[in-house]
Amino acid sequence: AVVSTQSTGFLEGARWDNKKMALAESLPKILYDAMPVIWLKPALKSDISTEGKYVSPVYKTSARQGQLSTTGHSTNYVVAINVPTIKPQKHWVLRGTCLLCSLDD
Repeated sequence: AVVSTQSTGFLEGARWDNKKMALAESLPKILYDAMPVIWLKPALKSDISTEGKYVSPVYKTSARQGQLSTTGHSTNYVVAINVPTIKPQKHWVLRGTCLLCSLDD
């Protein structure tokens, strides 16, 4: 659940709408938007619903590339997070929406 107006990460390909508490279209000419703090609460996989959520990949940087690790994932990939959305997941996939831990210098 998003629980704060402080930012510790960034969204690429979308923005966070504080009023709707969901993903929204990016504003014109804004590539990255601040993402509020996200509370990660442990739960059983069977108890987690992806309905009304975009399963967003989280990357360390916007490069979205890194060395391929033994797990088969890029070393730049962190985790996938369910982000509330009103639009279908396909909408955000086509926009390449992801969460970033930091922006490139």
